[in-house]
Amino acid sequence: MTDQPAGSASPVPSEQARSTLTATGNLRVGVVYAPESSTFFVTRQPDGMPEGVTVTIGHELASALGTPVSFECFPNSGQLTDALEQRLVDVAFMPVDEERSRRVAFGPAYFVIESTALVRGESSFVRVADLNVPGVKVAGIANTTTIRSAARVLPAAEMVPIAAVSDALQALVDGHVNALVLSRDVLLSYQRRIPGSRLLEDRLHATGIAVAVARGTPAALEFVSAFMEYEKANGAVRRAFDLFGFHGEPVAPAEFANGSKNGTDRA
Repeated sequence: MTDQPAGSASPVPSEQARSTLTATGNLRVGVVYAPESSTFFVTRQPDGMPEGVTVTIGHELASALGTPVSFECFPNSGQLTDALEQRLVDVAFMPVDEERSRRVAFGPAYFVIESTALVRGESSFVRVADLNVPGVKVAGIANTTTIRSAARVLPAAEMVPIAAVSDALQALVDGHVNALVLSRDVLLSYQRRIPGSRLLEDRLHATGIAVAVARGTPAALEFVSAFMEYEKANGAVRRAFDLFGFHGEPVAPAEFANGSKNGTDRA
């Protein structure tokens, strides 16, 4: 799909795309919550309603479809992947990796994350490779792109999968683990919660955060892909970033998906 210039018309969903994405009568958008928001994570208000970048994009997608919207909140992207694969949600936003790409269909990314590790201040770790030592415990969010990448890069260390970000942070504070792996932008926020803690100098991995639908739904994938490129081209994604204070975070380049420029469903 080609990039759409700013000012071009919003993509129009086909009847097949509309019926697939709104089979229950409204668009069900899956999002991931955490104690603090990022370009990916949302926070929940006292009434339980989510707020954040992906919620804003979800509202705009529903508007483009002309349908009501509801949001399903998950503590990690692994559970969100399960829900999308089982069609308990209609569309979602999540980090891309090879294993996940076999289960759901990705469109263009709206942001590119770089992951690293947060460690306590008294530790001697400087670079990610320093964690690759027997006896070192590395916490990550269970069944996510980042912990799978950490397991590949740090085979000597012990991976400690934890379901929720808040629990993973507490494990680091309590000394139950030596490091916590997450995206750098998120860890910068959580670093304030652990006095003296440090982010390691280099990165664990980088990947896109992309729009996703269930595999085997090509019309839905075509529409959400066109929609996401339109949202990037007309500045809507930039405005969503700025609305929540992420002024320094760049929007992903046009047609960046699956770590490359390919947003097609191979199922």
